[in-house]
Order: sequence, then C-alpha cells, then structure tokens
Amino acid sequence: MLFAGVLALIMRTQLAVPDNDLVSANTFNQLFTLHGSMMMFLFAVPMFEAVSIILLPQLLGARDLPFPRLSAFGYWSFLLGGVFVGGSIFFNAAPDGGWFMYPPLTTRTDLSGLGADIWMLGLSFIEVSSVAAAVELIVGVLKCRPPGMRLNLMPLYAWYILVVAVMILFAFPPLIAGDLLFEMERLLGWPFFDAAKGGDPLLWQHLFWIFGHPEVYIVFLPSIALFAMLIPTFAQRHLLGYPWIVLAAVGTAFLSFGLWVHHMFATGLPKISLAFFSAASEAVAIPTGVQIFAFIATLWAGKVKWSTPLLYASGSLAIFVIGGLTGVMVAIAPFDWQAHDTYFVVAHLHYVLIGGTLLPLFGGLYYYWPLITGKKLSDRLGRIAFWIMFVGVNLTFMPMHLSGLEGMPRRVFTYPADLNIGWLNLASTAGSYLFATGVLVLVLDLALSPTRRKAPRNPWNAGTLEWLAHPDDEDWGIRSVPLIESRYPIWDQKNFVQKVDEGRFFLPDAEEGRRETIITSVLDARPVSVIRLGTPSVKPMITAVALGAVFILTTYHLYLAAAASGVVTLACVLWWLWDTAEIPEKPEKPIGHGMTMPLYISGPAAPGWWAMFITMMADATAFSGLVFGYYFYWTIHPDFGAGFAGPGAGGPLLALGLSLASWAATVAAREFNHRSAVTLARVALVAGAAAALASIVAALGSLDGLDPKANVYPAIVWVLIIWTAVHAGVGIVMQLYTLARSLAGRMTPTHDADLRNITVYQHFFALTALVTYLTVGLLRVTLWTLIVPPTTWAVHFLFSYLWAAVSCAKLGQWARFPTAFAIGTVAALMVIVASGLIAWQQSRTPGDPPPHNEGTDIDRLRFLAYATMLLAGLSFVAVIFTAAPVIVLSDCR
Repeated sequence: MLFAGVLALIMRTQLAVPDNDLVSANTFNQLFTLHGSMMMFLFAVPMFEAVSIILLPQLLGARDLPFPRLSAFGYWSFLLGGVFVGGSIFFNAAPDGGWFMYPPLTTRTDLSGLGADIWMLGLSFIEVSSVAAAVELIVGVLKCRPPGMRLNLMPLYAWYILVVAVMILFAFPPLIAGDLLFEMERLLGWPFFDAAKGGDPLLWQHLFWIFGHPEVYIVFLPSIALFAMLIPTFAQRHLLGYPWIVLAAVGTAFLSFGLWVHHMFATGLPKISLAFFSAASEAVAIPTGVQIFAFIATLWAGKVKWSTPLLYASGSLAIFVIGGLTGVMVAIAPFDWQAHDTYFVVAHLHYVLIGGTLLPLFGGLYYYWPLITGKKLSDRLGRIAFWIMFVGVNLTFMPMHLSGLEGMPRRVFTYPADLNIGWLNLASTAGSYLFATGVLVLVLDLALSPTRRKAPRNPWNAGTLEWLAHPDDEDWGIRSVPLIESRYPIWDQKNFVQKVDEGRFFLPDAEEGRRETIITSVLDARPVSVIRLGTPSVKPMITAVALGAVFILTTYHLYLAAAASGVVTLACVLWWLWDTAEIPEKPEKPIGHGMTMPLYISGPAAPGWWAMFITMMADATAFSGLVFGYYFYWTIHPDFGAGFAGPGAGGPLLALGLSLASWAATVAAREFNHRSAVTLARVALVAGAAAALASIVAALGSLDGLDPKANVYPAIVWVLIIWTAVHAGVGIVMQLYTLARSLAGRMTPTHDADLRNITVYQHFFALTALVTYLTVGLLRVTLWTLIVPPTTWAVHFLFSYLWAAVSCAKLGQWARFPTAFAIGTVAALMVIVASGLIAWQQSRTPGDPPPHNEGTDIDRLRFLAYATMLLAGLSFVAVIFTAAPVIVLSDCR
C-alpha cells in the first residue's frame, strides 16, 4: 500500500501544473498501471484475506482454520508475486497498459514490452493464491464453527467473509482464463484478440470486467464486515436487522456479477444490453443502502461510546456514500458516455475504494490492535490521522469531478494550460500530500505501539467470541471450544468467559500434544469429528517458490527451465500431501460433555472433501470462461470455423469415451475400496489412469492439421482440448498417487479420504470432457445433433429407472447419491443444450439460394436444424421430469 501510494504521489506531482516534464509519458504509464494493479491485486484482496485468516479462528472459537499450510502457501505466493511485479519499475520494465490491460495494444509485442508479460504472469500467480485463500476461508466458515453456532448465529463478519470468498471463486477464474488467452497470443501468436484473424478484443473486456466489477465488492464487503463487528460494540447492543443485512450482503454479491457491462457502455453494445445493465447497476444501491441504514439504526438505538474506531467507521461511510452516488450517475448510459475515461470516473473509483476499503481497514486496525498485539493504539494520534486523511481525501478527489467534466481524460501524463484546469489539479495534488501525511501519522502510531503498556482483556466490552483471547494467552488459543447459544455470547451467556477459561466446554486439553479443533456440520454446527491441523513446515514456502519460478521463467521465454520448475512444483505438492490424511493411533477421542468424536472422517463431512469440491468449482468457472469465448466467437461470426476441417467427430468422441471410462474406473475404485476389495480398487485405478492417458493421445491426435496461428477457430479449439488434456494428466497423477497411498498402507477401506477426494475431481473432469469434446467434435455434424437430444434423454431415463428399480428391490428404498446423480443430470442437460445451440447456429448459416427463386423452400440442413431445436427443447423438459422423482422422493412408495 505504501509503495503504491508513493507511485500515486509521483503522478500527482507530475499533474500539479500544466505541461510538466517531471516524468516522461512512458514512465507515467508505468506508474499508473502499477499503482492500480498493486492496490487492487496486491493490497486490497490479500489484506482482507490476511485479516480474515487472523480473525476468523477467534471469531469462530476454533484453534485455527482447517488448512494452515495453505494459508502459508498463499502468503509466500503473494510475497513473491508482489516483489516480481512491483520491482519491475526499478528496471524500467513495469507494465504500461493500464491495470486492465486492454488489447490489442497490449497483446502486440511490438507495441508493449516485457511489462505486459510481467503483469499477466505475475498477477496470474497471485490470482491462484487468492483462490487458494478463498477455499481456506469457505471451508473454515462452514466446517470449523463451534458447536451450537447455527448459520443464523454466525457473526456477521463470518457471513461477509463467506459471501466474499464465494465471489472470489466465481470472479477470479474468468480473469485467469482471459490471462491464458492473452499470454497465448503474446507468446505463441494465437489470435484470440486479433480482429484480422477472427479474434475480438471485446472478449478480453468481458472476461476482465466479469472479474473487475465484483472485485470492487470483494474489497468493500470485508470492510463492511468490520463495521458489523465494531458498531454493536460501541452502541453496546445487538446489531439491528441481522437477517436483512445477511440478505443484503448476498444480494450485493449476486447483483455485482450482473454489472460488468457498465464498464463497456462506450463499446457499441446493443441498446437492450445497455438498458439491462444500467438497471442492474442502479439496483445494487438497494442492498448497499440496507446495510448502511441498519448500522445507522443500531447507533441510533444504542448508547454510543464515541471512539477512534467508530470515528473511522462514520467517516468512511460518508466518503463511500459520495462514491456510491456518483456510481449511480455513471450507471446511466448517456451520462457515462460523457464521463467515460475522464477524471470524473477516477474520482468516483477512489471515493468508493478509500471510503469502502482503506479507511475501514484503518478503523479495524484501531479496533483489533489490542486483540492482535495486546497493545492499544493512541486515540489522540488516531483522531489526528483520521481528520488529516478525511480532509485530504475530499481535497484530492472532489476537484477531480470538475476536472473530468471539464474534459480532462484519465491516464494522460500532462495537459495544456488552455484547458483552465490547472488550479483543480493543483488542489488535488495538495490533497494527496495531505492524505499521505495522515497515513504517516497512522504508521507512526503503529510503530510506537510496542512501547505502550498492555491493554486489558476485551478493552471495548465487546460481545463476540474473538474477545475471549487474553493478552497473556499461549499461541494455541482459547482453553476450550465453547457451546454457542447467542450471537453475542459474552453478553448473553451466563459466566461464559469463566467457563471457557476453566475448560468446561469442548476439547479442553491436548492430551496427545497435537493441534486439534472440532469439525461441525454445515447447517446446525453439530460436532462431527476432531481434526489434527498441519504444523509449521517449509513445504508451502518451497512449493510457492517452485510455482513462482514457473511463471517468472515463462515471462522471460525460458520454457525448458519453466517446465523443469513445473516438475519440481509437482514433486513438492506430492511431498506436501504425503503426510496429510494420516491414519490416527486411535479411532476416536472424548471431547467433553460425554461426547466422543472420530479422529478421521472422509466424504462430504470432511474438510478435505469440501476443499476439493470448492476448488473444482473455481476450476469449472475458469473453464466456463474458455467455453464462453468459443461461443462468443461463434455468435459474432456467422461463418465461424468456415474453411477449416476442424478436429472431426471421431477423435473427440473417442477421447470423450475414454475420459468417461477413466471417471467410471475411479468411481468403481472408490466403491471397491469401500467394500474392502482393495485389489480390485487398485486395478481400477490403474485402468482409469490408462484410459485417461489414451484420451489425451486421442484428443491431441485430432488436432493434426489445425494451425492455431491461422485463425481464432483452430486456436480456441486447441485451447479447449489442451485444457481438457491437462486435466486428464492431473487426474492420472491423482490416480497414481492414490494407488501409491494404498500400497504404502496410508489408505485403507476405512480411511479413504484420498480416494473420495479424487473422485470429486473426476466428476468435474468428466463434465469438462463432455462439454469440450461435444463442443469441438459435433459442431458441424447436424445429423448427430438431431440424434443426441432424444438419445441423451433415453440414456438418462434408463439410468434413472434402473437406479430406482434396483435400489427398491435390494434395499427397500432408493440408494441416493445426490452429488453423482445431480452431476449426471446436469451433464445430460448440458449435452441437450449444446445440441440445441449447434442447431441454432446451423439455422443461422446462410445456405445456397433455392432453385427457380422458390423462396418457400427450406434446404435439408436447415430442416434438420429446426427439428433438432424442437427435439432439444422437448428432451430438456423430459430430463427434468425424469430426474425430479429420484432427487426429491426418498422412498419407493
């Protein structure tokens, strides 16, 4: 943050007066690109994740989050990526294309230098670690709550972090997909954004802003979460409107994914699109307003104790509201056309980000510093810093609204004197230095804090669990994991703190000297098991360094060295994982209150299963970004793929069959192992790996003759097939790893977490293969598309009927595996939808003119296309009706 702030001060100094030559245009481009990138990617997101990883275990009464080594991996990844990207400016190699890096200027290597690769690959590395941290946070909130803490009793901070972590899962992967396409164009010449070869720069804008606009709320909602904790404390009452605030947070997240196009109003989109996204952009103000008014009502109803943290909260809300109002203004397309790419937008963005992220974080520091360090910060210095920053923010950015309306474009390194905006820019520069002075006062306060005396326990008289911590506590946390009956147990539960300290709740002693915490059910927080947490290790650091080397070496086109680093990374991951999922020395242990919990669990109750499922959701989202790219090109080019033979149907369909065979073999291995048929399970794993390897050969073989540099059609086909082949390769590694665990005695029929987890991976891999190979293999085969919808429904119906009949005959009730059955149903629906889309495209393709000018003739291909669309619609409905009884009903009556 401080480094990015210094870059901003240099920019403001350059713009203080007209026609200034303090820095060159190229240096200025690097400054604003790096400033925006570091604040958004290297400060806002990692800072909120770091604060959450510190606070969540204490808020949830847990000893730690479930994957502490994953948190360490994320830290080292952020550090390495940040140094790599930020340090580039000292070598005149920083990115210079803006923090959103619009092509085609940035994809052409003759117009942009190494900086674009540094930005793309360095930040891709950081994005991966952001997703890893999101997995940690989601599993922590869902599975590590204390007994009794049902969803409706969770602290609002936990709700906000859960919502934001889910947003990261669906916002960051499309950008990762865009990064992949971007770098393949720069490094390999594949024309995804080259209009001369069928590409379109607009695809990058879609993929970037699908990430970019939710990113604003990803960094805003955690700040609101801090308010949700400190406002009840200083009002000394429960927060009003708890369920409405939760719904508002979820609504904000949902709406944020429908706003991305409001950054693209000036790109020539259809008017109906402008109307829809303009309305959505204005609608997001409603849930935001609900949250703000709930906080105001709580303060109004309580007995407010004014303090430095509350001062920061109040001031930041005022600044954020100003930014929100200008946001509603730019949501209106005609006004946006006038203000687009001017300093009005710069002012709006900084009011939102400083009011919605920076000042709330500073307020949170003053509130939680006694919890983190045992020392309070100075109220006097805190108030001085706040007022200096508050005045500085408004003096810096309020004039920018006027300079923008006067016509000053953003991202210019100087401006002529005849624009008559020199005084506005001088005021903004003075304000920026004033704001920086306030930040320095705050930094001074932090630096002086170790010299102050220890703060008392719970100095603010808060009511939530994190304040159970005592300044003299050991690192292992609270003495016993409490039973929760209220949202504010310190206030509401009698002798609560005393009972915790005396070990009168759960897991009071570490008899084996291991780091342990309780795992609970997702909805009602019933104790499920005790898990043993990872201990400090160098493995995450070494893995992060090896993975970082892959990205850094690729930046400098050292491909062999990058490949070698990739092998080292894989070896480090396997080394890291080998000691996980240990078989305990005893099956269970008492946790107190007469309860005994297992020390080992697998399947949907286990944190590892949830981590795999959530990770694959992110992976599937990235894959959806690539598939979106394929159909985006298909939609904008009626002749998409014309003139290219394509991969044909045979190779992709063979690869699909082999991929599904690999998936089926893994599922069979899980069932064999569960029934103690260990030898059969091992054979099935080997067979699955062999089938996956054969699918890779078949898929890559179908690409023969397709030149990805010639046109966007072969390029996107190559990307989809390579993506699926790589996932098949990862599946092979997982299958062989699980086989090795079985042979080493680290996986048994009763301790099968590894096998159950890789089965989740295989479910998603099968779905990926299905979408990829049907998309690239059946594009041209209209007769195939005619047959596919009813055939898919017939297979699904037969499978459902046999499922129910056999289960009722053998068990007297239906064997219900909702995950597998739901995935199969979704896969069937996607196949049918794909067939309908292919038929729709065929119906749009211009055909030969009918003979003798008979305008009513319909050629054979179009007839088949219309028939396929009809069958696809009927089959879609039929599959839903077939699946509903199996999913909804629970018995055979």
